[in-house]
Amino acid sequence: MRRLFVANRGEIAVRIIRAARALGLETVVGVSAADRDSLAARLADRAVCIGPAAAAESYLNMAAVVTAARGTGCDALHPGYGFLAERATFQRMCAEHGVTFVGPSAAAIEAMGDKLQARRIAVQAGVPTVPGTDRVARAEDAIEFGRRAGYPFLLKASAGGGGRGMRIVRAAGDVAAAFASASAEAGAAFGDPTLYIERFIERARHIEIQVIGDVHGNVVHLGERDCSTQRRHQKLIEEAPSPVLDDALRARMAEAAVRLAQRVQYSSAGTVEFILDSDTREFYFLEVNTRIQVEHPVTEMIAGIDLVAEQLRVASGLPLSMRQADVRFTGHAIECRVNAEASHDNFMPSPGRLTSWEPPQGAGVRVDTHCYPGYFIPPFYDSMIAKLIVHGADRGDATARMRRALDEFVVGGVHTTIPFHQAVLAHPDFAQARITTRWVEEHFMGPGARFDVAASPRSDPARA
Repeated sequence: MRRLFVANRGEIAVRIIRAARALGLETVVGVSAADRDSLAARLADRAVCIGPAAAAESYLNMAAVVTAARGTGCDALHPGYGFLAERATFQRMCAEHGVTFVGPSAAAIEAMGDKLQARRIAVQAGVPTVPGTDRVARAEDAIEFGRRAGYPFLLKASAGGGGRGMRIVRAAGDVAAAFASASAEAGAAFGDPTLYIERFIERARHIEIQVIGDVHGNVVHLGERDCSTQRRHQKLIEEAPSPVLDDALRARMAEAAVRLAQRVQYSSAGTVEFILDSDTREFYFLEVNTRIQVEHPVTEMIAGIDLVAEQLRVASGLPLSMRQADVRFTGHAIECRVNAEASHDNFMPSPGRLTSWEPPQGAGVRVDTHCYPGYFIPPFYDSMIAKLIVHGADRGDATARMRRALDEFVVGGVHTTIPFHQAVLAHPDFAQARITTRWVEEHFMGPGARFDVAASPRSDPARA
């Protein structure tokens, strides 16, 4: 591997470029017309425009991306997360044109990309799954499931995630409308309207295990991340290790994740996601993300391992640089996703020009971002503008460090979710790890909310 094409944008493009340069690789980044002046374009050895601002015509245009990689003499391509990262057809297209895809095989992507197939493989590997169904073709099938197994249950899209194509159903009278809307949303988002059913766990925590494998059959885990602080199934705050797992449960979940990865001969970085029932302490397989995760820095902070560099090693055919016995964890890490959104106004997107930009610094503080003073945040893409990550001796130390870092983070020109994160970190439920995946909705959203996010002691600087 000599020259790497970065097929993404934003902070992950910057992250990949820096890891590649540290390994002595040349970098080329593909940018849309809206990202010509991005930090990634400035840092890479070369930037090439792959299409207009619309993602469908640039970052999601497989032919344009592969043509740009080949035309610039790149022998490898890193897809980052999102966009084309989990498209088996894209992995195959790269291979057909002699470009090494930095990620798992097309077969592994396909096996884990369809949630129904992934559930079947999990069962074969002895990994616990949430009680539920295979494909449900009609609303009547869902009503029959509710009659047999009871309510509430979840309707879920088999071809995707992120909360799209997902509906909670609490009574038979709600099934028809929920089925129609979930199926339509799944079809629009993923091109596949197929739904299946899982039992809904009222007090759930979201725990995921970071795994990484190589083409020589080695698979190790790098511990867990707790991603329970969510809004509408979108992660907002992640931490490692989880504050609610004991050693025995932690070991069982990690062993299950490794078994599943081995079952599909997984290579590169991936994440096996689980739901933990807070009441019964049982865990269930949720899905596998066959890519680097947004929240991978919290694992890097406690494990001292550069996951992107490890991905590049694996893609070049080298074995993993560590064995399971070599992995050691130190302290506690927390990540807050800082979005250009007005958290006091139902998280309305807030694109615009940054009139000021002063990220926090200091020991144990890391900021992954693509922003700089004067940067214009375009309205076409995901609203995340930075990931603020801290590392402390323990969870209390990390929480205190994160609160200080949020206080010091100055952003002018747009609204951000910094006030929301400050309110969450100040809440006693967070301090005592009494979080579930529905906690944000229960405490910060809707008529029953106990907190008004806009009342956070820190307000964003005035919009320019």
